[in-house]
Amino acid sequence: MTIGKSSDRENAPSSVEPTDDTVQAADAPSIGRVLSAARIEAGLTVDQVSTATRVRVPIVHAIEEDDFDRSGGDFYARGNIRLIARVVGVDGEALIARYDAEHGGPPASKQPAGQLIDSGPIRVPGRGRPNWAAAMVAAIVAVVALIGFNLMSGKSGHGTSGSASAPLPSGSGTGSVAPVTPTVQPPAPAPSAAAIAAVPADKVTVKLVAQGTSWVSAMDGNGKSLFQNNISDGQDQTFTDPKQIKLVLGNGGAVHAYVNGKDLGLLGKDGQVVHVTYTPGDPQAG
Repeated sequence: MTIGKSSDRENAPSSVEPTDDTVQAADAPSIGRVLSAARIEAGLTVDQVSTATRVRVPIVHAIEEDDFDRSGGDFYARGNIRLIARVVGVDGEALIARYDAEHGGPPASKQPAGQLIDSGPIRVPGRGRPNWAAAMVAAIVAVVALIGFNLMSGKSGHGTSGSASAPLPSGSGTGSVAPVTPTVQPPAPAPSAAAIAAVPADKVTVKLVAQGTSWVSAMDGNGKSLFQNNISDGQDQTFTDPKQIKLVLGNGGAVHAYVNGKDLGLLGKDGQVVHVTYTPGDPQAG
């Protein structure tokens, strides 16, 4: 009788144990789920995100479902992810890094020349369309050349003013051009002391005064939408509620706030998206 020997293969492991990085990557929520959860946490609807980012509603829905083909390519998908992340308050650069890892490389190797991500509504270039970026550059160069020509012509004319020159002040014999004083727009008027003192102590009162243009979303303590629109320079909006006022601002550097009779100044920097909630009492404590 021959007794068979067990092979070394029986003692070998049947599979490779997964590493911690592999387990974490498999368990991590997808990019779309991260953006969707952050939007819900911020109390925003898809329509509100679309208004703030100018990304169309179907594309916002598609990105939250991890369908990036609707964006029209990797470059535009990255731009849409970055815009949506900024509004809902998550780290857009971290999501872009994840997108690059999942879709084959950084944007430097695929970015079309002359395009900017945050320059406005994102459009997919079609075949046969003119190169508007090149035409714009050519027009700017032509305008600069024309201005330079006019300036040189004015110097060669021994101080005589051309058609584009400012007129000399009457009675001046020196030929010098009078300095032009720039017109300074007065700042938006602050609310009167009587109006501030009249706010009820048992409620939260928020008055927003625009010093520029910003998109504003305001919700009361029950989650009801009070306002969703842009406010422009000089316009104001006032909100009152017994519990709280929750605000989302698309440009905190353009909104001056007065909360419960207290002047809080501008709520952020230029272009900064601000999420803030106020309650009755001292706005700093609330």
